[in-house]
Amino acid sequence: MSREQEHQSALRGKIDLRAVLRLESGLHIGGASEFAPIGAVDSPFIRDPLTKKPIIPGSSLKGKIRTLLARSLSESYVLNPIEEDADIIARLFGSAAKGGQGGKPSRLQFFDLKMTDDSMRYMAQLELDTYMGEIKFENAINRLTAAANPRQIERVPAGTEFDFRLVYNIEREDEWQADMKTLCDGLALLQMDYLGGHGSRGYGRVSLRDFRVNHFTLRRAKDDAMVQQIETMMNELCEGSV
Repeated sequence: MSREQEHQSALRGKIDLRAVLRLESGLHIGGASEFAPIGAVDSPFIRDPLTKKPIIPGSSLKGKIRTLLARSLSESYVLNPIEEDADIIARLFGSAAKGGQGGKPSRLQFFDLKMTDDSMRYMAQLELDTYMGEIKFENAINRLTAAANPRQIERVPAGTEFDFRLVYNIEREDEWQADMKTLCDGLALLQMDYLGGHGSRGYGRVSLRDFRVNHFTLRRAKDDAMVQQIETMMNELCEGSV
């Protein structure tokens, strides 16, 4: 068997996990600004290129949760290289091939988060600084000269809610419970940390609620016991961390 085949796995089923992600404080995940006229926002947040509504990229969630788990499992103060992550992290989030060694595909598939319909209707009634955004004025003070450097940061307002979704590939039926426990630990850590930038100043606090799980497989009937166990685990451990 080749090294590439050693890192391939059969697909035993999929777990579709959904929830509501709520912003408990303003969120800033930076986006590109095509031009910056005088008086424009210095740092806009990322938007859907078609609708111009705020989104939370799946890559931001994946990277943040992986880093929090890696830091929690690290044996030293210096975080290990990503290719040296613990096996349970590598199999959940994937690892790239290095040298002659085969990589591992991610068992988790993250989705970009879009605003819920209720949040869009609510924000459409508000008088906001930008389209579905608020402007946070801040000053960076030079310690030596006491000179102020004002800046304007665009944030998605607190209270905005997003549809959270990820899909987990069941590759080994004896590992899904441990994988779900690790994922739940990562989501719990996320709710005690932050998403996006400027988290040390209170930005990006989030909470998760209303977990819903679906199990899909071609091999046999849907496992209702599995669905109930995962829903209970997510709601008890993740919501209990807030």
